[in-house]
Amino acid sequence: MQENARPIPEGYHSVTPHLVCADAAAALDFYKQAFGAVELGRMAGPDGKLMHAELRIGDSRIMLADEFPEYGSVGPLALKGSPVVLHLYVEDVDASWQQAAAAGARPIMPPADMFWGDRYGQLQDPFGHRWALATHRRDLTPEQMQEEMQAMFATMQDCTQGERQ
Repeated sequence: MQENARPIPEGYHSVTPHLVCADAAAALDFYKQAFGAVELGRMAGPDGKLMHAELRIGDSRIMLADEFPEYGSVGPLALKGSPVVLHLYVEDVDASWQQAAAAGARPIMPPADMFWGDRYGQLQDPFGHRWALATHRRDLTPEQMQEEMQAMFATMQDCTQGERQ
């Protein structure tokens, strides 16, 4: 490493998601519309597919590339899903969730107040990536979270028992 080089480049955090999807250029446009992303750059290969692109949502960067199945690089639609959820904190989760849904994201879970202190909801973008949107509302101790989680599950159990009767 050069003497003046930093281990993490300016503007990056320790972890940076790198999303792969079919039609990454369309995904980049979607993220601009749905989440207010700012495009930081893109590099197309000789065939026009995006080899690499970067965008910023809030204070975080995300890298993006087209699928290259010949190199084992495919997105969640080709894989029939993904176990990964990108968690995005926003100022107003309800407005941001509506904006993403209006841009074409598929609603999975509408925003609701959660036992850990966030108002939280989930969507899936048209490229197969799942997004959790949240606005932090309350600071809770681990004990308070545990109590609220137990109360939530008790309520859910009561609801499912009522449906079976």
